[in-house]
Amino acid sequence: MANLLSDFPSIEDLSAFWSASVVTSNLLVFFSLFGALLLGLLVGYERSYRGRAAGMRTYGLVCMASAALTVIVGYPGDWYGGQATIGLGADPTRVIQGIVTGIGFLGAGVISRDGFNISGLTTAASIWAAAVIGILVGVGFYLAAILLSLMSAFCMVGVPRIAASLPSRTAIAIDLRFREGWAPSEDELRAAAIKRGYEIARGSIAISMTNGKVVWHFVAVAFDKSSGIPISELAQELGKFEGVESFNLAHARN
Repeated sequence: MANLLSDFPSIEDLSAFWSASVVTSNLLVFFSLFGALLLGLLVGYERSYRGRAAGMRTYGLVCMASAALTVIVGYPGDWYGGQATIGLGADPTRVIQGIVTGIGFLGAGVISRDGFNISGLTTAASIWAAAVIGILVGVGFYLAAILLSLMSAFCMVGVPRIAASLPSRTAIAIDLRFREGWAPSEDELRAAAIKRGYEIARGSIAISMTNGKVVWHFVAVAFDKSSGIPISELAQELGKFEGVESFNLAHARN
């Protein structure tokens, strides 16, 4: 019984976890985590506002966890209540490398592709930025972390507005299913697209056949911002196009 009791930590061992040095380190870590959480929530609000899968909770957790993994390597002397019996060669660069690798898998999970449309790229990039913000907080570059948060939020909120005012070209992903026995030529489709203010993007054409019916997949790009009929009018015209059995239109975006 005496041997069993001797295996329990002593009062001195437990009190070491509440020494002035350890408590101070914990408070500094707490403020870093709290700041990282706020910055992550700031960046994630834009994604949450737009109804994306990764919102404020995801960004807050990513940023805070990245900060936690980074900041603790700055206080190796206070690990385990300052009573570690082995040398702790903490290397922040190895921690950062592990964070970046893990966030890469998380970002890949939010990217999806549907035909010519790719969604989630901005969300994946901003999740990676949130991890970097957490790393900056963890290593003590608080001002840089704040600036990166503000710039990331600007990229997601302000840049689309700037891009909308600049010259641009509308792109529409088109799937055309023709009736059995119909096989349109590429020149005919290109001429029809030009007549409506579009050109078929080079390298975007894909042709398949299902149950004896030819299906064309391609992207039509407007000549400029003012050309190209609206997608609703294009749908009406395709419904009258000779030989077309069914179609699908969608704005090609990422």
